[in-house]
Amino acid sequence: MAYAVDFKNVSTAGLESSPVAEALAGLRANEARYYWNKYKHPFVTVPAAESPETLDYVNRILKEERGIELSARPLETSQFQVENLRMTYVFYEDGLVVNVMYAVDDPKKRAVGFKLSEGMEVPAELEKFKFAKQRSSLAGTIRGSFFVIKGEY
Repeated sequence: MAYAVDFKNVSTAGLESSPVAEALAGLRANEARYYWNKYKHPFVTVPAAESPETLDYVNRILKEERGIELSARPLETSQFQVENLRMTYVFYEDGLVVNVMYAVDDPKKRAVGFKLSEGMEVPAELEKFKFAKQRSSLAGTIRGSFFVIKGEY
Protein backbone atom coordinates (compact mmCIF):
# COMPACT_ATOMS: atom_id res chain seq x y z
CA MET A 1 0.00 0.00 0.00
CA ALA A 2 1.46 3.36 -1.03
CA TYR A 3 2.23 5.99 1.61
CA ALA A 4 2.48 9.69 0.74
CA VAL A 5 5.12 10.99 3.16
CA ASP A 6 3.98 14.00 5.19
CA PHE A 7 6.94 16.17 6.19
CA LYS A 8 4.84 18.41 8.42
CA ASN A 9 3.51 15.59 10.61
CA VAL A 10 6.33 13.04 10.70
CA SER A 11 5.11 9.47 11.11
CA THR A 12 6.95 6.19 11.64
CA ALA A 13 4.28 4.35 9.60
CA GLY A 14 5.95 1.47 7.77
CA LEU A 15 9.20 1.89 9.72
CA GLU A 16 8.09 0.71 13.18
CA SER A 17 10.40 -2.34 13.24
CA SER A 18 13.52 -0.17 12.96
CA PRO A 19 15.49 0.41 16.18
CA VAL A 20 15.92 4.02 14.98
CA ALA A 21 12.36 4.41 13.62
CA GLU A 22 11.97 8.06 14.73
CA ALA A 23 15.23 9.16 13.10
CA LEU A 24 14.53 7.10 9.95
CA ALA A 25 11.05 8.67 9.71
CA GLY A 26 12.67 12.09 10.04
CA LEU A 27 15.12 11.24 7.27
CA ARG A 28 12.26 10.06 5.03
CA ALA A 29 10.36 13.29 5.79
CA ASN A 30 13.50 15.31 5.01
CA GLU A 31 13.63 13.73 1.54
CA ALA A 32 9.90 14.39 1.05
CA ARG A 33 10.34 18.05 1.96
CA TYR A 34 13.24 18.42 -0.50
CA TYR A 35 11.28 17.03 -3.47
CA TRP A 36 8.19 19.03 -2.59
CA ASN A 37 10.07 22.32 -2.19
CA LYS A 38 12.25 21.89 -5.29
CA TYR A 39 9.88 20.13 -7.74
CA LYS A 40 6.40 20.21 -6.10
CA HIS A 41 6.58 16.41 -6.36
CA PRO A 42 5.03 14.25 -3.59
CA PHE A 43 7.32 11.61 -2.08
CA VAL A 44 5.46 8.29 -2.03
CA THR A 45 6.81 5.03 -0.60
CA VAL A 46 5.60 1.45 -0.86
CA PRO A 47 6.47 -1.57 1.28
CA ALA A 48 9.62 -3.28 0.01
CA ALA A 49 7.71 -6.57 -0.35
CA GLU A 50 5.49 -4.88 -2.96
CA SER A 51 8.39 -3.59 -5.06
CA PRO A 52 10.87 -6.40 -5.80
CA GLU A 53 11.88 -4.83 -9.14
CA THR A 54 12.98 -1.65 -7.34
CA LEU A 55 15.05 -3.66 -4.86
CA ASP A 56 16.59 -5.70 -7.68
CA TYR A 57 17.55 -2.49 -9.51
CA VAL A 58 19.31 -0.99 -6.46
CA ASN A 59 20.95 -4.30 -5.49
CA ARG A 60 22.24 -4.80 -9.04
CA ILE A 61 23.85 -1.36 -9.12
CA LEU A 62 25.45 -1.81 -5.68
CA LYS A 63 26.79 -5.27 -6.61
CA GLU A 64 28.04 -4.44 -10.11
CA GLU A 65 29.51 -1.03 -9.31
CA ARG A 66 31.13 -1.69 -5.91
CA GLY A 67 30.57 -5.33 -4.95
CA ILE A 68 28.25 -4.27 -2.11
CA GLU A 69 25.59 -6.64 -0.79
CA LEU A 70 23.65 -5.11 2.08
CA SER A 71 22.53 -7.39 4.89
CA ALA A 72 19.89 -5.06 6.38
CA ARG A 73 16.23 -5.77 5.72
CA PRO A 74 14.55 -3.31 3.31
CA LEU A 75 11.33 -1.80 4.67
CA GLU A 76 10.19 0.64 1.99
CA THR A 77 11.07 1.84 -1.49
CA SER A 78 10.25 4.82 -3.67
CA GLN A 79 10.83 5.30 -7.38
CA PHE A 80 9.86 8.31 -9.50
CA GLN A 81 11.14 10.73 -12.11
CA VAL A 82 11.48 14.51 -11.74
CA GLU A 83 12.62 16.40 -14.81
CA ASN A 84 15.45 14.28 -16.27
CA LEU A 85 16.29 12.47 -13.01
CA ARG A 86 15.07 8.97 -12.21
CA MET A 87 15.20 8.67 -8.43
CA THR A 88 15.08 5.42 -6.50
CA TYR A 89 15.12 5.06 -2.72
CA VAL A 90 15.34 2.10 -0.35
CA PHE A 91 14.77 2.57 3.39
CA TYR A 92 16.36 -0.20 5.50
CA GLU A 93 15.45 -1.46 8.95
CA ASP A 94 18.85 -0.56 10.44
CA GLY A 95 18.32 3.12 9.54
CA LEU A 96 20.21 3.21 6.23
CA VAL A 97 18.74 4.98 3.21
CA VAL A 98 20.15 4.24 -0.24
CA ASN A 99 19.20 6.45 -3.14
CA VAL A 100 20.08 6.13 -6.81
CA MET A 101 20.06 9.35 -8.83
CA TYR A 102 20.14 8.46 -12.51
CA ALA A 103 20.01 11.23 -15.09
CA VAL A 104 18.34 9.74 -18.15
CA ASP A 105 20.23 12.02 -20.56
CA ASP A 106 23.57 12.72 -18.83
CA PRO A 107 25.94 9.91 -17.77
CA LYS A 108 27.88 12.42 -15.63
CA LYS A 109 24.89 12.90 -13.32
CA ARG A 110 24.46 9.39 -11.99
CA ALA A 111 25.28 8.42 -8.42
CA VAL A 112 24.38 6.26 -5.46
CA GLY A 113 23.93 8.02 -2.12
CA PHE A 114 23.99 6.57 1.37
CA LYS A 115 22.40 8.31 4.33
CA LEU A 116 22.65 7.06 7.89
CA SER A 117 19.93 7.81 10.42
CA GLU A 118 20.97 9.39 13.69
CA GLY A 119 21.78 6.70 16.24
CA MET A 120 22.87 3.94 13.84
CA GLU A 121 26.36 2.58 13.29
CA VAL A 122 28.01 2.56 9.87
CA PRO A 123 27.15 -0.83 8.31
CA ALA A 124 30.18 -3.11 7.82
CA GLU A 125 29.50 -3.14 4.07
CA LEU A 126 30.01 0.65 3.94
CA GLU A 127 33.00 1.10 6.27
CA LYS A 128 35.29 2.07 3.36
CA PHE A 129 33.21 5.20 2.68
CA LYS A 130 33.81 8.54 4.38
CA PHE A 131 30.62 10.14 5.70
CA ALA A 132 29.98 13.88 5.95
CA LYS A 133 27.56 15.26 8.53
CA GLN A 134 24.56 17.47 7.84
CA ARG A 135 21.99 18.88 10.27
CA SER A 136 18.29 18.57 9.55
CA SER A 137 15.40 19.91 11.60
CA LEU A 138 13.45 16.77 10.70
CA ALA A 139 16.15 14.10 10.94
CA GLY A 140 18.74 15.44 13.40
CA THR A 141 22.29 14.71 12.27
CA ILE A 142 22.44 12.90 8.92
CA ARG A 143 25.67 11.25 7.82
CA GLY A 144 25.98 10.88 4.06
CA SER A 145 28.29 9.53 1.39
CA PHE A 146 28.05 8.62 -2.30
CA PHE A 147 29.77 7.15 -5.32
CA VAL A 148 29.45 7.89 -9.02
CA ILE A 149 27.78 5.27 -11.24
CA LYS A 150 29.94 4.32 -14.21
CA GLY A 151 27.72 1.70 -15.91
CA GLU A 152 24.41 1.85 -17.75
CA TYR A 153 21.28 0.77 -15.88
